[in-house]
Amino acid sequence: HQERRKSEEEVQEKIEYRDGKVEEVLTDGRRIITFRNGTKKEISADKRTMTFSFFNGDVKKIMPDQTVIYYYADAQTTHTAYPDGLEVLQFPNNQIEKHYPDGTKEIVFPDSTVKCLYSNGFKETIFPDGTVVKAEKNGDKIVVFSNGQKEIHTVQFKRREYPDGTVRTVYYNGRQETKYSTGRVQIKDEEGNIILDKK
Repeated sequence: HQERRKSEEEVQEKIEYRDGKVEEVLTDGRRIITFRNGTKKEISADKRTMTFSFFNGDVKKIMPDQTVIYYYADAQTTHTAYPDGLEVLQFPNNQIEKHYPDGTKEIVFPDSTVKCLYSNGFKETIFPDGTVVKAEKNGDKIVVFSNGQKEIHTVQFKRREYPDGTVRTVYYNGRQETKYSTGRVQIKDEEGNIILDKK
């Protein structure tokens, strides 16, 4: 098997150009062009795939469907650009970023946290424990916890909603209001003193 492979890769023709470029035609139909600066360009036998190996270790591959895969050796990062405009970056720490044509960015962190940044300024983060944080462009934020609790943050207040129907609101001035599922309402002033406790 190895002998056959070796014979497939034998140089059938070698052309040396005046500018220092060397072109080799292999018996399996591939062409390898080596430039003076050390860059190599390999063209597949069907002429549909091209691979560039640069002197700094970077590698660029152009696939038959025009997908371009670029590996940055120093950063150990792969950038893939698809014909439909999607771009995917893969980092050495296993972080993956997807940049969509509409401006949306999706980042998958090594701990499996997923963050989506939308072109309209909306952000959504999904944590491995199931917690979801949604943030509006104006700073308003909704946090949905995996235990069913929900928190709403605005400039005016922070509100926590519990699965049993209890709602606790803390206003920007420090006043607190708790509405229990039983119908009881308790209001505390900014110093924590109860000013209303209606059952």
